Amino acid sequence: MTLKVLLNKNFLVSIKYVFMKRIKYNNIYIIFNMQIQINDKKKRDIFVSIFHILKSCSSTTNLILNSDTFHIQGMDKSHICLFDLKLDSKWFDNYNVTNKSQIAFNTGTFHSIIGLKADNQNLIITMTADEPDSLHIRFENDGEKPKKSASELKKAFKLPLIEYEYEEMNIPSPDYDAEFSYTSKQISDVFSQLGGFGDDIIVKCSENEINLTSKGVDGEMMVNIPIDDLSSFSIVEGEEITLTYSLVYINKMCITNKLSADIDFSLSNECPLKINYSLGEDSALVFFIAPKINE
Repeated sequence: MTLKVLLNKNFLVSIKYVFMKRIKYNNIYIIFNMQIQINDKKKRDIFVSIFHILKSCSSTTNLILNSDTFHIQGMDKSHICLFDLKLDSKWFDNYNVTNKSQIAFNTGTFHSIIGLKADNQNLIITMTADEPDSLHIRFENDGEKPKKSASELKKAFKLPLIEYEYEEMNIPSPDYDAEFSYTSKQISDVFSQLGGFGDDIIVKCSENEINLTSKGVDGEMMVNIPIDDLSSFSIVEGEEITLTYSLVYINKMCITNKLSADIDFSLSNECPLKINYSLGEDSALVFFIAPKINE
């Protein structure tokens, strides 16, 4: 079963957005201007890491810009995984969006560009009515410190936008049967190790422990996580959950530990697996992965 089928079954009706170079309201076209800036080094690194993950999910980024939210949502081509990024305007050092818009661009190229910044450079992303088909990205040095290397020189890039049509999912917040948080470094290492034995992961969750199992022709690996080792844990009393997911996709979602100290997991027999990175200031990156259905 694909995630889209599962989401359509249990989640609310989708809202359809179509990419335009300009926004149209009541047959009136409104010119769009945008400037976003990140000065904080930690947030710049997080921003780069976000797109490091997203490029493994989709070659195209569907960005919805509101006056108060930087919103990316999309699905992988197999419709197994849904990703949803929401960055509140206060997460940025400067966030100026004149009108709501939806744009699309190549994820890999965007990641390659923003990854070229030096540690002391601010990241500035703009879009103007003069060039509505392009996204402009600049690196400007923080202060007037002497330039030590070519990587610290001011740089400017122009990224062409592409036409893209996407049905945005309206995602509610259901009650999950079990929820737990674990340090991102440890769980990323565990998933990576499990990936050496199979493409799927069996998650068994009870009131006493969590077991993660992967098996294939070369053998089997099981990891036991005591409840006391978790940062947080809750489960419906008396409940035991056993679900199977694609470990290939989970490893894509948990490829980095730079986004947050902990990763939050939510499981239910009725909903996709939810993987949540809390980014602070009412912002988060969330993934939903459909379970594998045993025929």
